[in-house]
Amino acid sequence: MTEGQHRPIRSFVLRVSRTSNAQRRAVDELLPRFGIAFAPRPLDLDAVYGRRASRVLEIGFGMGEALAEMAQTNPEHDFLGLEVHTPGVGNLLKLVDASGLTNVRVISHDAVEVLTHMIPPDCFDGVHIFFPDPWPKKRHHKRRLIQPAFVRLLASRMRPGGYLHLATDWVEYAAQMLAVASAEPLLVNTVADYAPRPASRPLTKFEQRGIRLGHEVRDLLFRRR
Repeated sequence: MTEGQHRPIRSFVLRVSRTSNAQRRAVDELLPRFGIAFAPRPLDLDAVYGRRASRVLEIGFGMGEALAEMAQTNPEHDFLGLEVHTPGVGNLLKLVDASGLTNVRVISHDAVEVLTHMIPPDCFDGVHIFFPDPWPKKRHHKRRLIQPAFVRLLASRMRPGGYLHLATDWVEYAAQMLAVASAEPLLVNTVADYAPRPASRPLTKFEQRGIRLGHEVRDLLFRRR
């Protein structure tokens, strides 16, 4: 980083978390098969998947249960998952291998850099961001993923008619998501405010835990103009 440049604000912190032996083994053995290394050049997704299909991006897939379930339920779609935390990457790779899925690929890298350098415009038919880190303290709100510049970038990588599906169990963050997405000229809300949870979105362990704690889950569903 040269003098005068500022370190970019990240929406994540690489926390020290235990990676199980099975997760580490999955990363070592399966990431070469299902992973895509970050490189600052556009991806040819037809070549990556060996076909042309409807494509869905999930940013921050956590432990990967929802992504794996949706990929298994929708074999006609291709899924690309972005996640920086090794335990989650390893867990998704285990699920992909155990289920024999061929329509999932993984990039373990910062989503902003991937979208900026690797994803061509008008690429995805759907984008999922489920339960991103809410950064609840006010001084940390600048780290939240859903910000105007990021949503603008994301919308440019969606095909016209494609959808953006957001979900959070932090009501205050949901309000910010709604305001930011509603202000993006390329996006239009499919409902007045928040959407009912689509049956296509699996109920994850993380979400169930939040519900038990009394958190209110909000879904937002926007379309690309």
